Amino acid sequence: MADSLDRSTKISSLKESVVKKLCEVLDKSNNNGWRKLGEIVGSDKRFKVSSDDMEMCSLRVLEVEGSPSLMLLRLMGERGCTTGHLMDYLQTLSNSEALQCLKPPVLQILVQPQSVALICGHNLRLSCYAVGRSPLQYRWFKSREEVPHGATPELLISPVRLEDAGFYICRINSGDVCEFSQWAQVDVLNGSTPCASGQSYHSVDGRMKLVIQPQSQHLHAGEALLLECGAVGRPIPRYQWYRNGVLIPNATKRKLTVADAMQDHHGRYRCEISSSSERMWTNEVDVAVAPRISVQITGAMECSEDDIYAFGGAPSGLFLNSAPEQLCATNKVALLIGNLSYQNHPQLKAPMVDVYDLSNLLQQLNFKVVSLLDLTESEMRNAVDEFLLLLHKGVYGLLYYAGHGYENYGNSFMVPVDAPNPYRSANCLCVQSILKLMQEKETGLNVFLLDMCRKRNFHDDSAPNNVLRVTANIVFGYATCQDAEAFELSSTGFTNGVFVKFLKKRLMEDEKITVLLDRVAEDMGQFDATKGKQALEIRSSLAERRALTDPILPGDSADLAHSRLWAKAHELPETMSLHFDCGAQIKLGFAAEFSNVLVIYTHIIKKPEDMSFCQAHVTDFSLVMSHIFI
Repeated sequence: MADSLDRSTKISSLKESVVKKLCEVLDKSNNNGWRKLGEIVGSDKRFKVSSDDMEMCSLRVLEVEGSPSLMLLRLMGERGCTTGHLMDYLQTLSNSEALQCLKPPVLQILVQPQSVALICGHNLRLSCYAVGRSPLQYRWFKSREEVPHGATPELLISPVRLEDAGFYICRINSGDVCEFSQWAQVDVLNGSTPCASGQSYHSVDGRMKLVIQPQSQHLHAGEALLLECGAVGRPIPRYQWYRNGVLIPNATKRKLTVADAMQDHHGRYRCEISSSSERMWTNEVDVAVAPRISVQITGAMECSEDDIYAFGGAPSGLFLNSAPEQLCATNKVALLIGNLSYQNHPQLKAPMVDVYDLSNLLQQLNFKVVSLLDLTESEMRNAVDEFLLLLHKGVYGLLYYAGHGYENYGNSFMVPVDAPNPYRSANCLCVQSILKLMQEKETGLNVFLLDMCRKRNFHDDSAPNNVLRVTANIVFGYATCQDAEAFELSSTGFTNGVFVKFLKKRLMEDEKITVLLDRVAEDMGQFDATKGKQALEIRSSLAERRALTDPILPGDSADLAHSRLWAKAHELPETMSLHFDCGAQIKLGFAAEFSNVLVIYTHIIKKPEDMSFCQAHVTDFSLVMSHIFI
């Protein structure tokens, strides 16, 4: 290792860790700290640090975690100051502690061990590598206990057992100097616990993999509730439990335990599992908590079968007298369309954010979501056709549309991005025509959320003849009243429209959909910006207590087939590596925030040593897509 940094290195090129440590020393030093350093630099005409500059530096102390030294070093760096100049100034300053920050440590850890979650029976491998001026000695510890055979940079435990879970750390000695690595947590999951259907226990490239799903629970009041889930991956995943779509405070472990469950704990539970770059949800499971019924019999008595069930004595009828009948969907499907980039009409901002937010919330409610942006007329018609293919008997179907629109003679029309100016019904999609087709599928619930204007279109005199069936399962939520406009909020950034601003706060509530929309209407009515201009209108024929939170109970094999159809359409390409003749290697990753928007991430894995600069950009999309779908 070199004894000091290269004197020609620019201050602006110093490692963040070096700068942070140097600033901590200069900030806390009184007589030979950043102020004195500024005076010395100010006397050097090459870098021109003025009294105004020093005052600006001193104001940094007013900011949260503000550092005057960091501001001063940035100014020096912008004016060409090198590490050599800085070392000379610190020598003049007689601040040996600050000088030491610019010298490489005697012992430096280059690779830290990473936390990991894995399945019992697999191999555990933790790595820690360092460099030093003399031979290095490694020693691994679990908590405070030495790990047997843990005297190498790589700790291998094969096979790993449940009792191997815990916190690990590595001590590295170089002569008389020693350093400790960061702690690494190891979470070992029991592979015998039920996992997601069709999923393996292996984690490819350290990515998260869901391996343990929570199971439904049927309890009596006073019994213990235990829900468990788990994912493997590196770094170790984070957990957050939800009940009926609402976050449970402090429920951030794999296992959710309630020692004394009460009827208030009844509900639907699921867990969000996340890492720095990934997020997934477990299945939603039902927890039913029935009251304990105590019956004291003082003598012989005759009981009918109904009496036994009322007492909770029947093995399979434990909850017949304590829980109302639960309505279910055979599946839940949502089509979300946001049109904003119009070719012949004013551009909109809110639809993209609205569709994004609703998509995330509906997925948490187990909806199969198709979210689409900026559709032409033909694309909108194709999207509706594909949406109808996912519907059948008992399915909850939800259509959300945000964009330009109008209403004539009780019929609502959605305007595609390529609609001419002026547009007519032939250029648009009629919502009531879509409802008619949905009714033919014998759906369990039809919800339409229309975030658009409902003004009369005087260029269109046609009146579609849509004869709808009389069914008690239709709900319309209009963002505004008839012959009125729907508004966007004025903002330079990305914000929701007025309707979704309030809808997303209520969408996860376990309420009948019409009750939920009533509450949204009340919230909107209190909003000063649109009071008297925009009011939510609800039209409904709903006779049962249908809610968006209702569980899914598949009816037949057709349900699974439709689910596979949706899943196939939303499969993302596998991560791939591209090798170039120059020796560079690029990794492509893929993500999709919307069903028709594929995001491609580039990462440079390998750069030839003789190449001074390398950037990765995707320019030939046809070539990339041909690789993806081969």
